[in-house]
Amino acid sequence: MSKVVKRAVANQLTQYLSANNLLPCFQSAYRKKHSTETAMLHVISDTLMAADERQVTLLGMLDLSAVFDCVDHTILFHSSDRIWDN
Repeated sequence: MSKVVKRAVANQLTQYLSANNLLPCFQSAYRKKHSTETAMLHVISDTLMAADERQVTLLGMLDLSAVFDCVDHTILFHSSDRIWDN
């Protein structure tokens, strides 16, 4: 049941934000007809335009989406116990 409610709320919120132009124009996540491909095309376009104008482009990317998938929770909990004991 919670998944159904979650989906309904997400749909209503997305529709409201879109209808009232409250989403940033370059946001690609959670939008129809927007994807990582459109986001990358925008970054590449901006980079090429900056290069044409002899400007320096710096891009820092950090993806932490899978960081906690590879953590050994036993070790994590054991080390947190030692921290709290001190």
